[in-house]
Order: sequence, then C-alpha cells, then structure tokens
Amino acid sequence: MYFQDHFADNDPRKMWQGINHITNYRSNNQATARTDASLAEDLNRFFARFETTRPSAVTPLPPAPSTGTLTLREHQVRCVVRSVNPRKGAGPDGIHGKVLRACADELTGVFTKIFNLSLSLNTVPPCLKTSTIIPIAKKTAVDSPNDYRPVALTPVVMKCFERLICQHIRASLPPTLDPHQFAYRTNRSTEDAITIALHTALSHLEHRGSYVRMLFLDFSSAFNHIIPEILVQKLSHLGLSTPICLWIKDFLTNRPQSVRLDPHLSSTITLSTGSPQGCVLSPLLFTLYTSDCSPTHLSNTIIKFADDTTVVGLISRGDESDYRDEVNRLTEWCSVNNLQLNTTKTKEVILDFRKGRADPAPLYIHGNCVERVHSMRFLGVQISDDLSWTANTTAVVKKAQQRLHFLRVLRRNNLEERLLVTFYRATIESILTYGITTWYAGCSAADRKVLQRVINTAQKITGCSLPSLEVIANSRYLSRAGNIIKDHSHPSNQLFELLPSGRRYRSHKTRTNRFRDSFFPRAITIANKHKNN
Repeated sequence: MYFQDHFADNDPRKMWQGINHITNYRSNNQATARTDASLAEDLNRFFARFETTRPSAVTPLPPAPSTGTLTLREHQVRCVVRSVNPRKGAGPDGIHGKVLRACADELTGVFTKIFNLSLSLNTVPPCLKTSTIIPIAKKTAVDSPNDYRPVALTPVVMKCFERLICQHIRASLPPTLDPHQFAYRTNRSTEDAITIALHTALSHLEHRGSYVRMLFLDFSSAFNHIIPEILVQKLSHLGLSTPICLWIKDFLTNRPQSVRLDPHLSSTITLSTGSPQGCVLSPLLFTLYTSDCSPTHLSNTIIKFADDTTVVGLISRGDESDYRDEVNRLTEWCSVNNLQLNTTKTKEVILDFRKGRADPAPLYIHGNCVERVHSMRFLGVQISDDLSWTANTTAVVKKAQQRLHFLRVLRRNNLEERLLVTFYRATIESILTYGITTWYAGCSAADRKVLQRVINTAQKITGCSLPSLEVIANSRYLSRAGNIIKDHSHPSNQLFELLPSGRRYRSHKTRTNRFRDSFFPRAITIANKHKNN
C-alpha cells in the first residue's frame, strides 16, 4: 500500500525510493571510515599526486589548420540548457540544474555571450573549471586513500558549455578515426568490442596449428595522467583548429580542486595534469589521447573501450615475435604519453586448442611477469580459455538470483503485476541479457537450462509470462546486424557481404562449432532467414 500511495505520480525516482524502502536495500559502497577534516586534506593531496610525475618538457604545439574561432548560436545554447537533468547535483557554485532548466529562456542570451567570449579569448574562467571532489568508496572496507574513487562535481553551466564543445569536436573528426575504439561513439557498444575481439580470435583459430594470446591491459588512473600539452598536439594532428586546441589546453590547466567529505571541505589545490572524472569532455578527450595507439603488425589487433585496452595476438606456427614486439611498443607508447600500466592487474588469457601443445613462454612487462589466467572479465563478460560460457553463466545467474530476493519482497508487499514486471526487466532481465549476442549461441544446453530457471522463478513471482532468452537473443541478433549493415563506418560492416543476387548475405565458412556459434556467423544466418520471410 505504501508503494502505490507514494508513487501515484509515476515518478521513476520515487519508485526506486519506494523499492529501497520496502526491500530495506543498502548499497555495499556505504563504507565506514573516518570522516574528519584531516582525511579530506589527505585525500586531496593523494588525488593531486599526479602533478609531481608530469614530464618536465613537452614539444610546443605545432601549427594547425585555422578555421576561425567557434561561435555558438543562441538556439544551440538554449537547447543544451533545456536538456539539463534537474536531478543532477549542483557544482561548487551551488547553482542547481533545475534552476537553469526552468530559466533557460531568460539565461540563454547571457550564457551565449559568456561562452563566445571564452572561445574568442581561448580562456576558461576559473570559476567554471573549479571542481569539488567527492570520494566514493570502491569497496566496503576502506584501508587506504586508493580505495576511494575521485568523482568531480563541476558547475552545471560548465557541463552545458562542454557539451557544445563536445558536439563541435565530434563533428570535426573523421568517421574512420580509431575504428577499434568503441567508447562514446554512435552505434558502438561494449558488445561490439567483445564480438570483434572474439571474431578476430575465432577466425584465426580455424587454421590448424594456430593459437591466440589475449592481453588485458590495466591503466593506473588513466584520466589523471593526461598531459594537456601532449593532448593538444594530438588534437592538432587530427585537424582541430588552433583556437579550440588552445581552449582545451586552458580548460585542463590551472584547475582549482578541493575535496568534500561529509561536512568537511579541504583546502584548494591547483592542478594542470589530467582531466577530472565527471566532466563531460573527459571521456572524449581520453579516447582522442589514445587514438594514435594502433597495432604495428597485421597479426595483432588492439581493441579499446575508453581505458579498457585488449591486445589480441594471432600466433601462427609458434612465432610470437610480432606479438611480443607489439607489447613492447605499446609499453613504450605508454611511457611517452605518461600513461602507467598496472602490471599486477594486467592479465593474459591464451586460447590454444592444439593437440600436444606446450605452454608458451611467459610475457614480461617492465620486468614483471604477466599473470596467465583461465578466465577474465572483459567489459562485463567472462572470457574463458576454453571458450565455454559456463563461468559467465555462473556469474550471471548468481547476480540475477540476488535480485530475485527483492522481487519476492515486493511481491509480499502486494505490488501490482505491472510494477513487478518493470522491476524484473530493469534489474534481472538486464543482467541476464547483457552481452547476450556475444555468448548465448555458444552456451551449452545445461547453461541455457540454468538461465531459464531464473526466468521461470521470476514468472512464478510476477504471475505472468516473460520472454525467453532465445526470443530476446534472436531479436537482438537481427537488430544489431541491421544497425551494423546501415553504418558503413562500422569496423564490422564489411563482414556482412551481399551475394551477387542481392537477396542474401554471404555465410562465413566455419570448421568448428565455436566459430559457427559466434556472433557474426549466427547473425548472418538469422538475417538471411529474415530476408526469406
């Protein structure tokens, strides 16, 4: 009864508040630690430690094509201000998003003049690039400052400004830029990164006597190591105009930062290294910072999703020279660009199905042996060295069953069927179907039964029929294939080749079931059946 009365207005935020109230849910991230003023100061110094490791000298910015200063129009600013999320917290200036959104028409003219003045002077006012760091505990037991994730609260007005700059930068970049970077790009997702990495490996494993080494790199505080001078050089080489490059350089330098921990606010430190986690521009700037990190040898592929980087080395006849040279070049590239590899978290998975095979020699990075594991979590999907999906199924089912408990609690509180189904789809079905096109076809019958049992349990709780994973998977195979076919800049577009008749797509030749059941062969089969119907 509480739920229906409290959420009669169908506000999603209030709905989830009601669910938390009924289920008594508490996040594991609500860690307990000391919250005095000295900790805020300690954390501020810890988060600013990257300032002392920046290179002493950087080559000056080379000349770039001058296309004039960017000038924003009032209708562009008005559109961005009107789209502000009113639920987002206010920045250091205390101006809430709901105020800006409500007064968008009155403030648009003023903001347009301020933004254009900033662009013409290639300068960002200090009040707009000031950030308040909110430490978020990464785990329940906090033992050191490194157990906190620094999330920056910046002025909402600056977020609007950044979105406009972000739109301009995206429009200025060539569509073929860094095709294997799948983050923050239209019609790209983690599923694309996973399926292309697996397709690269599986198609190579079709050749006898071959194997694959997959290196999963881990960067230490990647965003915080960006050097503005190096970044603007890369932006200049990508064709961005000098005024925009200089504006971005000023945006990233001399940034005032303080840490807020409950009621305590630390002193202010000025930084000129890195890009704050929480800024609109930060993800895009990092992907452009790493855009020149590309493979040297054709037998290697570097798959990137933001700072998650994977090297797929295709080994033939036991010759690993290209793969090892690629890793050495990559480590050198990281050193030149001030990025640090965390060798303790960097892992390697070897896909090797040769008979009578011998274990390949270990891989070393900076003198440290890279740990070889049997299974690795790659962008939310568990990849095993035998290419079975049992480990992934076990992890998915365990997480989904935890959510079933809350569904039962909501049922006992007489929540109506429609809301039960909404909760199921948001919290359970989303887990069961994440990355489903990458693994469902390759699942064993036993794995599928285990997954279906979760759905059957949810059906009994909600009292209504729910779609099976097979139906969802087939629908997403078809939908994903259609989106790739329409996007000629997608790196997988050429894998969908029409036959001379123009009515069907050319099927991939497969020697093994593991390749046949991967995404692209299965998607082509389903797309051809759909065309026939």
